[in-house]
Amino acid sequence: MAAANMKAVKNRIRSVQNTMQITRAMQLVAASKLRRAKDRADASKPYLQALRGTLRKIALNNMDFTSPYVRDVENDKWLYIVIAGDRGLAGGYNANLFKFVEAETQGRDIEVLPVGKKAVEYFKHRNVPIFTEEFAEAAKVKVSDCFEMARQICEAYSSGRYGHVFMCYTDFISMLNQKPTATNMLPLSDFGSAEAAAEDVQTEAGEDAAASDQSGAKEFILYEPDSETVFNHIVPEYLAGLMSTAINISVASELAARRTAMEAATDNAGEMIEKLNLYYNRARQASITQELTEIVAGSGTTG
Repeated sequence: MAAANMKAVKNRIRSVQNTMQITRAMQLVAASKLRRAKDRADASKPYLQALRGTLRKIALNNMDFTSPYVRDVENDKWLYIVIAGDRGLAGGYNANLFKFVEAETQGRDIEVLPVGKKAVEYFKHRNVPIFTEEFAEAAKVKVSDCFEMARQICEAYSSGRYGHVFMCYTDFISMLNQKPTATNMLPLSDFGSAEAAAEDVQTEAGEDAAASDQSGAKEFILYEPDSETVFNHIVPEYLAGLMSTAINISVASELAARRTAMEAATDNAGEMIEKLNLYYNRARQASITQELTEIVAGSGTTG
């Protein structure tokens, strides 16, 4: 009986060791991919800042701004772009995001554009109307796909199908901290305010703006065919930049969460192996002791 028990423990130790090898490998792969994902997210920010600065400058120089993208629309239909992961084994990464989205969308008439297999599964299971499943796999979404998403969203918004467009994703705070967040995409209400635009332009310009003010020079830009047309053409590119950056940040957050989860799983497997080894050694010692006792008892009887 003791031998059978020892064999079961030995098999259990071998099984946990195999699992530990898998979790350690997944941890290393996630850490390796994380650096590249974070570099992509950082590389996309200058392009996004340049587009944002251009949009604000156009809004600043046009007091009678009438772009459809900055007007408040009397429509209670909301479109939510939800960026989740393609796989599990990432701790609470997907669960935390979906819990956040539920709280964010409560009481609203919504439609969803899911990015990531887990997002598609989640909203399909709850019968939430889906804008499109064309971009279901987050790992395969490219910059060109973001431009296509932005084009479709802008067309739907301009036609009056939605009154608000929001994006939910997981922000990368640190290696150990990833936080679900939501950002407004349409309407671009802050771009319609000349005061906000002036403040933002002054902040972004920095020393160059200060030097220009001191010299009394004023920047003048001529847009062809007109500033509003240029603004309306830039908006889809700006939204595409927002989505591309958010996807890269979400991927980095997912990898960080997976690395942390696999590190914890590896540590737990190590602790389990130590306990099983201790149990195995005790069972082995007990078996040896029992055998010695039986030998001694047999010798006494024979004598």
